Amino acid sequence: MTATRVDLDAIRRLPKAVLHDHLDGGLRPATVVELAAAVGHTLPTTDPDELAAWYFDAANSGDLVRYIATFEHTLAVMQTREGLLRTAEEYVLDLAADGVVYAEVRYAPELNTKGGLAMSEVVETVQEGLAAGMAKAAAAGTPVRVGTLLCGMRMFDRVREAADLAVAFRDAGVVGFDIAGAEDGFPPADHLAAFEHLRRENVPFTIHAGEAHGLPSIHQALQVCGAQRIGHGVRITEDIVDGKLGRLAGWVRDRRVALEMCPTSNLQTGAATSIAEHPITALKDLGFRVTLNTDNRLVSGTTMTREMSLLVEEAGWSVEDLRTVTVNALKSAFIPFDERKALIEDVVLPGYAL
Repeated sequence: MTATRVDLDAIRRLPKAVLHDHLDGGLRPATVVELAAAVGHTLPTTDPDELAAWYFDAANSGDLVRYIATFEHTLAVMQTREGLLRTAEEYVLDLAADGVVYAEVRYAPELNTKGGLAMSEVVETVQEGLAAGMAKAAAAGTPVRVGTLLCGMRMFDRVREAADLAVAFRDAGVVGFDIAGAEDGFPPADHLAAFEHLRRENVPFTIHAGEAHGLPSIHQALQVCGAQRIGHGVRITEDIVDGKLGRLAGWVRDRRVALEMCPTSNLQTGAATSIAEHPITALKDLGFRVTLNTDNRLVSGTTMTREMSLLVEEAGWSVEDLRTVTVNALKSAFIPFDERKALIEDVVLPGYAL
């Protein structure tokens, strides 16, 4: 098949799927300003445009720990029922406006309990907000299916509690689980009991690995903990020499383990040096199941349209490449097979028939 260059004006209209996107990293700047005023939280600036620029600049440190620290201000406005409802609903509407037809949103409910909400109440409230957003998007003719991944914070002690909530809410919009937070020094096997519990209960999970820490992190996530996908995974390239795959890289490719890759975010945290040289392109060409994701839309100043456009402009991607990563994402989504198949055949493939 001859590769087709895609008109950049058409990218926003393409159907998209995102598997790795944090709720607390994707708020609207104006919403942060308004909610911060309501709860008395002091921001670096109260001008929405300046706040958006502050986030992007603060996150461009090349350090994952400093990148994570930018979440102080978004989390501060997500401690009340009103704040959670609004941010969850707007999250969905912003995805729909960007052409996203399927998304998995992740967040750690333990980080939203400072206002007195229990973790279970946080989950219930976020699901209510997401449902409201999906209803409005559908009514506007831009439907988007959003599933939730609950996160445990790998450096704290409530991971099993979050896993229990993923089991409890699996029929109420929660489709899977993850652990998040500082990767280096906090190996996934520290929470092996939580992952064993999820496997017993048939709840799928992904694990942040291979970003701030290398191949041992990926190996442990897959072979010890049993993850079905890997969050980021850019450092799998350390097991590939001159195009030859080592045993771990071969396992990941041959068993179609999805890599949730986030180019702009990886540049900010120092896991990659440029869009042109980001591992997503080489891994795609080697046959890995790579997926394209935003990670944190506010913090990284990005959207799915922007991530696609950057790969087209700087890495030479074609419309076929964009279609491939979109189909890859849906093939590895944590929803039933028939729903994945319908989205691919009825929505995505027709949408890429430019």
